[in-house]
Amino acid sequence: MLKRLNFIILVFFISAITFSCSSKLDAGKIDLENWKNDRYGCKGLRLKDLEEFEKIKNTFLEANNQELIMTFGRPDRVELLNKSQSFFFYFLEPSGFCEGVEEKEPLKVLFRMNAISRVSEVTITTFNP
Repeated sequence: MLKRLNFIILVFFISAITFSCSSKLDAGKIDLENWKNDRYGCKGLRLKDLEEFEKIKNTFLEANNQELIMTFGRPDRVELLNKSQSFFFYFLEPSGFCEGVEEKEPLKVLFRMNAISRVSEVTITTFNP
């Protein structure tokens, strides 16, 4: 019982340190308020920052998932590829989730996350992983 309690305390301590150390990332000239208010790319606000995002996308490599969420808001979609990789999707163009938009693959930013929830790749594409 004591070993289990020590394990729970250790997990709690590590989680507290991990989440308390996360902060917003430097997003250059990207309008983060527009980004967060444009769920699924329905308003087209994120697309205005495409050129700036392309310039700085590699600065997000090695960021953790909490830093991404604090910076860009909740992802539009999260996809688990296998036990060791996942993707955060942020739609730049209106997607099928938007009212009056036909079903198509919109332009989107994909953040590939590795097994320790760090960004290993940033891609701007219309393709799915």
